[in-house]
Amino acid sequence: MSRSYSRPCSRVWELLIDTNTWPLWGPSVKAVECNNRFITRGAEGRVKTAAGIWLPFIITGYEEGHFWSWKVAGISATGHRVASQEDGLCKLTFEVPVLAAPYAYICKIALDRIAGIMEVEPP
Repeated sequence: MSRSYSRPCSRVWELLIDTNTWPLWGPSVKAVECNNRFITRGAEGRVKTAAGIWLPFIITGYEEGHFWSWKVAGISATGHRVASQEDGLCKLTFEVPVLAAPYAYICKIALDRIAGIMEVEPP
C-alpha cells in the first residue's frame, strides 16, 4: 500500500518516527508511550489501540531516513518505507504482513491522513 507526496522525504520520515504524531495519522493508535519521542531501532513503548487496549511494541527494523518496522504485542506488524522518486515526489509504502492483509484498509486511511497533514504544511 503506497502513496506519493510532494514533500521532501525527510519531512515524511520525521512524521513517521515522531511518536507524538502517530495518533494524528494512525487510525488504530489513540495514544503512545515510548522511551523516546523519535524512534530508532530497539525503541520500546506501548500504544493505546482504538479499542482502548494498551499493547507493548518494539522497533525491530530501522534504516535511518528510509525504513522502520515493529512488533506489537510480540507480533510482526507494519513496515514503513520512504523513498525518493525521479519526479521529485516522496513515496511512502506501508508493508503489511500477509496474515494481516485486512489491515491494508487501515493503512490506506493512514496514507490519506498523512496527505492531509502534508497539505496544510508549507512546502
